[in-house]
Amino acid sequence: MTFAAFVAIYFVHLAAAMSPGPAVLLGVRTSLREGFARGTWLAVGIGLGACIWAAAAMFGLALLFKIAPALLTTLKFVGAAYLLYLAFKLWRHAAEPMNTELDEVVSARSNLGLVWQGIATQLANPKPAVFFGTIFLTFIPPQAPVWAYAVILGIVFFNDAGWNVVMARIFSLSRSRAIYIGLKTHIDRIFGGLLGLLGLKLALT
Repeated sequence: MTFAAFVAIYFVHLAAAMSPGPAVLLGVRTSLREGFARGTWLAVGIGLGACIWAAAAMFGLALLFKIAPALLTTLKFVGAAYLLYLAFKLWRHAAEPMNTELDEVVSARSNLGLVWQGIATQLANPKPAVFFGTIFLTFIPPQAPVWAYAVILGIVFFNDAGWNVVMARIFSLSRSRAIYIGLKTHIDRIFGGLLGLLGLKLALT
């Protein structure tokens, strides 16, 4: 396993981690509403969820999807249903006052709960397993040592969690939150609509 291969995996995956998706949208909204620390906890869950898909690809889940496409289809519909559920909740509560809703959310979700939500949001989309499988077949030789896989999982966690921590920092700033509070109903409905579209895209592709 060469250093060049690790660098290639890092940059290819970083580009994927930075692309807008359900996890990034949820991370941005959480940071806007609940602050940097809460957004960071969610980012940890997002990173762990990415590691789960990467580990699954290492153990051949991407190959299993090719052999049994019905399994991928089932997971896609389950994941789409979860994203549509989140979209419905965002749209339904969009018009609620910020303080009332925030108090309810903070009391209902612990930091560990945010981690689990980050994991669940990542696992709602099974396509990363195929993505990771393609990367690993391209850059990892069959005789790669065990430590190389551990390093790759570290890269995956660093990229996904790190990017979402950066987003949490940006969108938890006072100016960002002030804009959000002033336009809360519209912004939440935009987030809900985007999550719904991503859920439909997942189910139909």
